[in-house]
Amino acid sequence: MEIDSIMEDLGKAVDVAGVLAIVIGAVVATLLAAMALLRHRERRIYVTYRERLGRSILLGLELLVAADIIRTVAVTPTFESMGVLALIVLIRTFLSFTLELEMTGRWPWQKLDTDVPSEP
Repeated sequence: MEIDSIMEDLGKAVDVAGVLAIVIGAVVATLLAAMALLRHRERRIYVTYRERLGRSILLGLELLVAADIIRTVAVTPTFESMGVLALIVLIRTFLSFTLELEMTGRWPWQKLDTDVPSEP
């Protein structure tokens, strides 16, 4: 087997892992939310559901970006493919940042309020 073929297959495998992370995460988050709704045990069902769903989407996006990088850099390293990769990474990074902001209420580079030392 050639290295190009191996890298293409590896890229496809990581693509599949990314899609599976999103789909399985969505199914698990939905099932957990449905169970919590039926039991009436959790007050923040919607918020928890969104957090779980957002985490699975973020993980899937990270894997999809990794797959694009593998295929573009290892298989077809042309200026055109690098430009397409840059655009894909830019879009997916923007999506990741906005999902992070939606889930936590802060940008990924902002520290948590608990990281700031309290004054006496």
